Amino acid sequence: MFTGLVSDVGEIRRIEKRGDTHLTIATHFDIDAVGMGASIACAGICLTVVGKGKGKNRWFSVTASGETLSKTTMGKWKVGDPVNLEKPLRVGDEFGGHIVTGHVDGTVELVSLKPDGESLRMTFKAPAALAKYIAPKGSVALDGVSLTVNEAKGRTFGVNIIPHTAEVTTFGRLKPGMKLNLEIDPLARYLARLVKG
Repeated sequence: MFTGLVSDVGEIRRIEKRGDTHLTIATHFDIDAVGMGASIACAGICLTVVGKGKGKNRWFSVTASGETLSKTTMGKWKVGDPVNLEKPLRVGDEFGGHIVTGHVDGTVELVSLKPDGESLRMTFKAPAALAKYIAPKGSVALDGVSLTVNEAKGRTFGVNIIPHTAEVTTFGRLKPGMKLNLEIDPLARYLARLVKG
């Protein structure tokens, strides 16, 4: 489980497609503290560490299945791309974001961004099947970042990105037309299931 508080921006170092997709990601994490088989959220996607290297150029490797590629932006990643990283929550850690599972529901497209005070106001378009789970003042995780929804209308919703978030995540590099991984609030998903009966 994660909280949507990104703790590193890594870089895609290598991509191999042989059966599944195998990626190597450079990181600033203390790689000695990351166990084999550990989970790391990569742009909001919970992936299992299957290899790692330390020293000056620390890295870890992960494997992604076809299912993961079909639900996320991962199939479009290129060597050199930045990626938001978060290690899993441990018992006793501060819980500052919201419950994030790392199970991406689909992707959203950035429709527009404009200055809003010192912040950036970003508007996204979600798939119709997922838009109904997004509500004003509710939570979403976009590329692994926990965000509060400002407004939601039809398939579009807006969020504000403060300067700190833009600086310590990949959000400062976003441009209209780019796609991001979306995880809806798990509580919204279960509530909808209960209401449907």
